[in-house]
Amino acid sequence: MTTWTNWAGTATASPQRLLRPRNLDEITAAVRQVAGAGMRVRPLGSGHSFTGVAATDSVALDLTEWAGVLDADRDTGLVTVRSGTTLRRLNTELARVGLAMSNLGDIDAQTIAGAVSTGTHGTGARFGGLATQLRALELVLADGSVVTCSDTERPDLFAAARVGLGALGVITTVTLQCEPAFVLDAREGPEPLDAVIEAFDDHADANDHFEFYWFPYGRNALVKRNNRVAGPAEPLSKLREFVDYTLTENAAFGALCRLGRAMPTLVPTLGRLSSSVLSTRSYRDVSHRVFATQRSVRFVESEWAVPREAVGDVLRELRTLVPTLRTPVAFPAEVRVAAADDVWLSTAYGRDTAYVAIHQYVGMPYREYFLAFAAIAGAVGGRPHWGKLHDLDADTLRERYPRFDDFLRVATDVDPGGVFRNGYLDRVLGPVTAG
Repeated sequence: MTTWTNWAGTATASPQRLLRPRNLDEITAAVRQVAGAGMRVRPLGSGHSFTGVAATDSVALDLTEWAGVLDADRDTGLVTVRSGTTLRRLNTELARVGLAMSNLGDIDAQTIAGAVSTGTHGTGARFGGLATQLRALELVLADGSVVTCSDTERPDLFAAARVGLGALGVITTVTLQCEPAFVLDAREGPEPLDAVIEAFDDHADANDHFEFYWFPYGRNALVKRNNRVAGPAEPLSKLREFVDYTLTENAAFGALCRLGRAMPTLVPTLGRLSSSVLSTRSYRDVSHRVFATQRSVRFVESEWAVPREAVGDVLRELRTLVPTLRTPVAFPAEVRVAAADDVWLSTAYGRDTAYVAIHQYVGMPYREYFLAFAAIAGAVGGRPHWGKLHDLDADTLRERYPRFDDFLRVATDVDPGGVFRNGYLDRVLGPVTAG
């Protein structure tokens, strides 16, 4: 391995070594070897973070061979899974035993360890991010020891490691609180953007899982309402699924994006067109097939968690910003919601949260757009998603996270030499001060 690149092409690295452990003994041996040589190590995950959180020029750890469900208890809903397991595989294996995760994001290519470590979330006013579904973690620490943490066993380590950025150790197993498999009733369609924003709180509170997409320059939002029902599943036909997802949302939309990249002056017109031709669909399916969708059109992304009560003002400023940009925006913005939680580095720590994610088609300039929106979100105390593009450093992040220094205390305790650090972590956490 000479060069590693993430999914979006926003991070590259040239690790000196790539290790592919197949069992716990090989993982612990790898960490001991790296630490003993005075080197650093980073687990790669699946490369779906837009930041350099996984990048390293030292030793890269590929946990692809360390995957699969170890235990699933249908009575308690507790499931223990190896850290290299992708969410897609996990969902499939859970469905086989009649279980499901309570909430998911809209992409399932991430590994479970990478998803929880970077604060991956879905949407739902009564639901937290994936980290709130954790009940225990097993990690290999910098000295090669294997430890387990939970609310009752090493609780400070657990509080830090639930969204730990890979800074505390190599997660080897994750224990999740799952629930009996359930069906979601999905209703999707266009609605006037002004009305959606005006009634945002009502929509968020009235639905289990609510979100919407705004195509810049258009007047409509694509609104998605997913609610739990008794079933049975009534999925889209194979033909409708192919037309809606493969042809329309991937092939046709990708073609419009490529046209916009080649001729940027057309982008506002294309955005208005996309907004005007949004279609309506309703179906019922098992939860993970509704939560997650296949994405083949590549993009770059920045996402900010803002206090839920501030989302209307933030969106109004975003709408004012977009027409002033030198490069038009070819990709929609996505708005979601989450309940407050107590996870130290969770973007929803201590407050009910709205998430505003902005995107640009890959290969088109995005810095002006992302920096300007960061200022808008920052003015209301916005917290950037750890796996999506932002420029904040430790000094600014400390102001936004009440337990930031508690996290650093635990990180220094378990990794005083910075074995698990890289350039991204040195920026967002500050340099290692003990060793």
